[in-house]
Amino acid sequence: MAKTLKEKLAAMIPKLREERAGLMKQYGATKISEVSVAQAIGGMRGIKGMVCDTSVVEPDQGLIIRNYPLNKLTSKIPEEIFWLLITGKLPTKDELKLFQKELKTYGEVPNYVWKILKAMPKSSHPMAMLDTAILAMENESIFRKRYAEGMPKTEYWEAALEDSMRIMGTIHTIAAGVYRIKYHKGDLIKPSPKLDWAADYAHMLGLPPRKGDTAKMMRLYLTLHSDHEGGNVSANTCHTVGSALSDPFYAVSAGLNGLAGPLHGLANQECLGWVLETIDKFGGVPTKKEITEYAWDTLNSGKVIPGYGHAVLRVTDPRFTAFLAFGKKYLPKDPVFQTVNLVFDTVPGVLKEHGKAKNPWPNVDAGSGAILYSFGITQFEYYTVLFSVSRSMGMLSQLVLNRALGTPITRPKSVSTEWLINQVKK
Repeated sequence: MAKTLKEKLAAMIPKLREERAGLMKQYGATKISEVSVAQAIGGMRGIKGMVCDTSVVEPDQGLIIRNYPLNKLTSKIPEEIFWLLITGKLPTKDELKLFQKELKTYGEVPNYVWKILKAMPKSSHPMAMLDTAILAMENESIFRKRYAEGMPKTEYWEAALEDSMRIMGTIHTIAAGVYRIKYHKGDLIKPSPKLDWAADYAHMLGLPPRKGDTAKMMRLYLTLHSDHEGGNVSANTCHTVGSALSDPFYAVSAGLNGLAGPLHGLANQECLGWVLETIDKFGGVPTKKEITEYAWDTLNSGKVIPGYGHAVLRVTDPRFTAFLAFGKKYLPKDPVFQTVNLVFDTVPGVLKEHGKAKNPWPNVDAGSGAILYSFGITQFEYYTVLFSVSRSMGMLSQLVLNRALGTPITRPKSVSTEWLINQVKK
């Protein structure tokens, strides 16, 4: 008989706690990383200083979710990915069906949320609208209520899971409402009891179904952006805030604030902007020669070509590869996608010849915005909201597991610049 996600977790947690306690007892003093001055000053890049079991990013492979290389998961739907992130295994058909049914029961958005969103200034950024809605829903937090009642530490994960289900059950509905309110798309569209999470999101946005292709695009987009280990800004911020036992609404809201930054969630619109500028400059899909010349013009002016290079990866991002394959199948004649494909065939060679890029290969942002644009979502500033809906799965799964394992509050030791100077002199 199929188990609920809560039942599945309840069976797993004792073993996970025992494993964590054993590591601490036997190897607690073992060093796993050294820190250089450059790392301490440069954003802690590459420092091994936290644990994340949901996914890892290998420089020569890209994203691996629970030991599954990403290219093995592109046919899965987001509900399967969320289950996998939390439990380490893909759900059976019966487990998936039960999980989807349960998730629908958490799908009601309180009416006060819509009143708040409609009352916000018309100039409000859609990310500020989404974040405000999630924060306002903290009023619904089961974790906060149970903590105030004296909930035992061993049950923190149960309340965190319930809040997480509420967030995941509503965030796509809220995000779709933000789109329709912000861009005057008409009345809100109610969620469908029959559609899966991603297909329902596309439906509530009001996008043309294109014989089911729009739902396929949304499933792929939400799967590819779901998680990217624990050190990225949104996941790390959510982790830090949650470690203070702030409930999931507070923690995810904080993570979304980090995701809104230009160096994190806004990259895809910058990439698309460069592609559209290229098309405009040459009056249509350019030739490889024209792209080469424009790429050199961009580099020689002191700018970067957005979408190429990554802080961790040293190969083509498998998420970009998945988008490229999707575009070739469903958008072969679309001029924006055609240009993205030509840029991929051209720019890595230019960057290699230029010699300054550590990684000349594309990351996910080089293709994701173009796919959204081609399916009719042309409002650039909304792209980060789509990213947020997906990344909520990674943030929430990590948060639930950390509450289950009793992960302590995050409190790294900082040092002063004077201390650094004195240390290096020694």
